[in-house]
Amino acid sequence: MVVDTSLRRTLHERGMRMTPQRQLVLDAVRELQHATPERICEHVQRLAPAVNITTVYRTLDLLEGLELVRHTHLGHGAPSYSTHAHEHVHLVCHRCGEVTEIPPEELTDLTERLRERFGFMLDPSHLALSGRCAEHGDAAAEANGL
Repeated sequence: MVVDTSLRRTLHERGMRMTPQRQLVLDAVRELQHATPERICEHVQRLAPAVNITTVYRTLDLLEGLELVRHTHLGHGAPSYSTHAHEHVHLVCHRCGEVTEIPPEELTDLTERLRERFGFMLDPSHLALSGRCAEHGDAAAEANGL
């Protein structure tokens, strides 16, 4: 395990201490890219079997508060965590569960419209849209005679 000096510095600046568990959870989020807390816990337990799911949840909350990770709800169930380096919109298929990533710029028109009409500032890099992928969307259109 390589100690993340930016994590250590960030924690120290806020009067918190660096722990191996915090580093392991951050490493797991970076490695897995999009993972639920349960999957992160399984990954961490390969190196540190004593780490439990409660520790993982607390650490994810801390890391999110430090703006080192973010969560997205990709559908029903637990959120998926990733680092800020992965800023994109998720398109989630209802039928097969496929997740497609698109750049946030694809929503520029919508973002501007929401800001102008409602004063709402959308964060498109923290968004999941549900629908049907190309494969399942076409099948639905054919079934409906479209």
